[in-house]
Amino acid sequence: MKKILSKFNKTSKFLLLLLLILTLQKVNVINQNEKVINENLNKTLDLTAMVLKLNEINMADKYYPLDTFTGDLTGYSADCPLCTGYLACTGAYVANGTTKYNDSEYGDVVILASSKNLPCGSIVTFDASYISDKKVTGIVLDRGVLGNDLDLLVSSSDIAIKQIGRHKLTYDVLRFGFKRE
Repeated sequence: MKKILSKFNKTSKFLLLLLLILTLQKVNVINQNEKVINENLNKTLDLTAMVLKLNEINMADKYYPLDTFTGDLTGYSADCPLCTGYLACTGAYVANGTTKYNDSEYGDVVILASSKNLPCGSIVTFDASYISDKKVTGIVLDRGVLGNDLDLLVSSSDIAIKQIGRHKLTYDVLRFGFKRE
């Protein structure tokens, strides 16, 4: 009796396996019939081309960030004890109260000092509610700062200390160096 049950179990297992295989083949045939074949090459998506086009659109936007840094923002004036009144990148004289620069691409922007991490002429933008309720756009025209810190040129040491002080800052780089034409 045990041998019969043993053979019956083996036979029933085989039949169940066979039934399962047949069912799967039928499902596969149904799925193949339901597939839609697109033979129109014009409707084929070229994802690489789409990504390249998106990058081209973003790069054409002059306010698209190329990189983002975090550092401290401090203020300085042209009449500070170690300052000469001349900008390191252009040699322009700013001890007369000049704090803005007219860039051909970005218009009137504030003047910033940076380390050599950012080339002269780099354009950055940042939010600083203690300076302006709008985004601040600046250009690196001076040196004398370490790491990723920025130093904002203001008209007096009093403003640099009392209004600017030292604040943590995250800023976007919109252009690395002066625009070459």
